[in-house]
Amino acid sequence: MTGKTGTAVNRTGAREKSAAAARVEKVAGHNNMLQLIQLRWIAVVGQVTTISIVAGLLGIHLPLPQMLAVLSCLIAFNIASHLRWQERRVVSNGELFFALLVDVGSLTAQLYFSGGTTNPFAFLYLLQVILSAVLLEAWSTWTIVVITGMCLAGLSLFSTPLALPIQPGRSFPSLYVEGMLICFVLIASLLVVFITRITRNLRASAEKVAGLRQRAAEEEHIVRMGLLASGAAHELGTPLATLSVILGDWRRMPEFSRNPDLLEEITEMQAQLKRCKTIVSGILLSAGEARGESSARTTIGTFLNDLVKEWCASRPVAAFGYENRIQPDIPVVFDTALKQMIVNVLDNAFEASPQWVSLEAAREGDALKLLITDAGPGFAPEMLTQFGKPYQSSKGRPGGGLGLFLVVNVARKLGGAVSARNRAEGGAAVLLTLPLASISLEEGPGNGV
Repeated sequence: MTGKTGTAVNRTGAREKSAAAARVEKVAGHNNMLQLIQLRWIAVVGQVTTISIVAGLLGIHLPLPQMLAVLSCLIAFNIASHLRWQERRVVSNGELFFALLVDVGSLTAQLYFSGGTTNPFAFLYLLQVILSAVLLEAWSTWTIVVITGMCLAGLSLFSTPLALPIQPGRSFPSLYVEGMLICFVLIASLLVVFITRITRNLRASAEKVAGLRQRAAEEEHIVRMGLLASGAAHELGTPLATLSVILGDWRRMPEFSRNPDLLEEITEMQAQLKRCKTIVSGILLSAGEARGESSARTTIGTFLNDLVKEWCASRPVAAFGYENRIQPDIPVVFDTALKQMIVNVLDNAFEASPQWVSLEAAREGDALKLLITDAGPGFAPEMLTQFGKPYQSSKGRPGGGLGLFLVVNVARKLGGAVSARNRAEGGAAVLLTLPLASISLEEGPGNGV
């Protein structure tokens, strides 16, 4: 049953991470759509400028009503796109494909009215093809290639070259070469600017997807450890119960009851055995019950006071500083996972600094902040950069580093965060930040109330 549960959890987590990765990719598509909208505004300005120069300064006759009509449609489409994509945050490949088709169509119409393939700005088709290769899926890109090729073929067959005025010292080839140079500079500049931006969007999307995959792997690791811990706790239950019975029998035997030294050792063994049972019960509770089933209603002050009292009673720390600055006290719900998270950090601090450990609790806005400090050697620089990763430990023993790994993941599950730093006066400081909404009783069923 445990194995089936773990497999189901893994599958559910994998589906959630796949959906999250898809959302990240669609968000990147939204940013790329905004880049296309900006590029289209540049195209509008460029067309207005080009028409003004060609018709006004060069005296070339253009069908202005038709070209201005195409320009007006392009402006209207871009305004509608701007309004639509300011509200919607998810863009699909098909929607990017349609936007590029509109650009190809408007360019084709303007070229048809301004000389067809004899217009040097026909090379702007290459800009659409390159953008499609960067933004779209393979089938969409090849479709754009076919469509732009058909548009060029159609322009060569059906468009009419412009009637150029005869000017002394100027000819058609010189005008074409000048226009081609301007077109090259324009295409090169736009490609540098926008491909750089689009590549940045794609890189950011890839980094987010990689982060989600890493998080999925870490959470799967946690599930496996939970299943292993639960199985081990079940297996330990029987020998612990047997030891408890044997120690009880020994305590009643005359050979032990008349020997104060042996009786004292048996008492200590029973106390340690009771602690082992408590630890095993906590493992089973954390691994086998959902949040809410193992939760307890309390207040922040009561919870922290009891935790500190219990922790100090079982650890021989020389000096423990405790300061609770949360006023007024807040009713909350805490479970064993939260308790173990704080205890793990305190244990790490104690191992590094048996002489002194400190815990400070405060409220900042809607967040609970717990600062745990010690006077030990502090974190190595490479550990700070990999803080919270599994098996990153300075203890030098196999399996080390899982405590902070679990701490970081429990905090992240609750919408919080964990940060670490080295203190200027020596030692380390770990800051736990938890949103009060995740533990407040006012949240109702979500918090196990």
